[in-house]
Amino acid sequence: MASLHAGPEPGAARTSAKAKAKPAGSAGVAAGRRSVNATSAESRLGELKRRLQEVHDIASAGAVLGWDQATYMPKGGASARARQGASLSRLAHQRFTDAAVGKLLDGLMVHAKSLPEDSDDACLIRVVRRQYDKAVKVPAEFVSRREEVASASYDAWTRARPANDFAAMRPFLERMLDFSREYARYLGPYDHIADPLIDDLDDGMTVASVRALFDALRAELVPIVRAIAEQPLADDSCLRRRFPEAQQLKFSVGVIRRFGYDFDRGRLDKTHHPFCTRLASGDVRITTRVKENDLGDALFSTLHEAGHALYEQGVAPALDGMPLGGGTSMGVHESQSRLWENLVGRSRGFWEHFYPELRQAFPEQLKGVPLETFYRAINKVERSLIRTDADEVTYNLHVMLRFGLELDLLEGRLKVKDLPEAWRARFKSDLGLEPPDDRDGCLQDVHWYAGGIGGAFQSYTIGNILSAQLYAAAVEAHPEIFQEMSRGEFGTLRAWLGENLYRHGRKFKPDEVVRRATGKAMTIEPYIAYLRGKYGEPYELPPRRA
Repeated sequence: MASLHAGPEPGAARTSAKAKAKPAGSAGVAAGRRSVNATSAESRLGELKRRLQEVHDIASAGAVLGWDQATYMPKGGASARARQGASLSRLAHQRFTDAAVGKLLDGLMVHAKSLPEDSDDACLIRVVRRQYDKAVKVPAEFVSRREEVASASYDAWTRARPANDFAAMRPFLERMLDFSREYARYLGPYDHIADPLIDDLDDGMTVASVRALFDALRAELVPIVRAIAEQPLADDSCLRRRFPEAQQLKFSVGVIRRFGYDFDRGRLDKTHHPFCTRLASGDVRITTRVKENDLGDALFSTLHEAGHALYEQGVAPALDGMPLGGGTSMGVHESQSRLWENLVGRSRGFWEHFYPELRQAFPEQLKGVPLETFYRAINKVERSLIRTDADEVTYNLHVMLRFGLELDLLEGRLKVKDLPEAWRARFKSDLGLEPPDDRDGCLQDVHWYAGGIGGAFQSYTIGNILSAQLYAAAVEAHPEIFQEMSRGEFGTLRAWLGENLYRHGRKFKPDEVVRRATGKAMTIEPYIAYLRGKYGEPYELPPRRA
């Protein structure tokens, strides 16, 4: 059994002559002490896991309530649901930040060093230590208060956005901004007020590193967007006919079953803003939305959320119920939703197999529409108002716009009351469009109204970048992935992702898991190569700058 101590006992490095002078029974005493220490460590670890399991169960109960609020809860349940969610958030936080958890961790840190660095237990202790050290700085009262307002804000947003009523959301947004600032102060000191918010979701990233990443990416994307904007747009009218909801959902479900999404451990429901939630290893749920006059909305939303779910269903079962039992970061998580939605779901090979099935599902709507027309339609590049509808080329410009506005709000340069006008001005500057209303402007994303301001949007662009990097590594290891995809087979790709990413859960930091899977740190090169390769076929693109 491993000793509790990482190094030798005090005095163990004495001379051999002195060692010979030890009583004959000293070796047995030392072995017994090591055995007691190891037993003590195992006991502490068992108690830590028991406490973490309880915290996880409370948080999962809260997640069930959140899922229900977004899917089936009657309108009249909103106020009680806000209170219930706040109570469970407070309880989970109090249980996790209990001083007894800190003492257990103190006693286990040396034990963790005696274990293989990549062992489940060593990784668990390291991850929980970091989470605990942050969590104890945040009062449980704050956690409860923020959760209650966020729940009420989400409920208000579901009505305010369709009504184009920013005035109704302004008080909520002001409070969410205050919560973001207050939370950052608890976790200070920092170089930028958004740093703690970003680090929560994308471990190791800061405002400075995100800005550098965005600057490099923008320099590559803007010339491509400008060049494509000067060329004729693809015709996507074939996607705008009437496609009955039930048939759309049936087709989407068939596709994600082929991806490998396990419906015995999950389900698909409708909501306002699609999401994936993990309640347990055997319960990973996804949601979507449907527009009968837009074939792509439900389909690609479903593929996107299924990508998240494949990651969660692929985490090693041994990690379930622990802080390691989930994706390592939001950016890495988004890499999977974007990989399955775009690199797979918008590829030519994918549709060589699935387009005949789609035409069988919608024979009248797609009559006379050849594969090439459909393929061009689902990959149409056009400056647009809605982030979630944006194409692969312009999507990241939407993210950068939001990231910039978040920093302005957090730094106090922009007041919430002025957000609609600032949004319109920034949108016109960055994308050449001016939103006609707030519904398709600053009200379109739920994140600020239900999750807080700061920390979330950069994850989408990180995910886009990593999706190409991970996919390229998978194809390099298994070139047959392309041929399999054209036959509607995804087992090789899913198995590679499962082995190199999914099974690890949160054992490793984002940069480490990316290096393990691809052999290098995050880089924009595979992503730019992917975009230029794909969109250089239908469009004439300028050469890259030297």
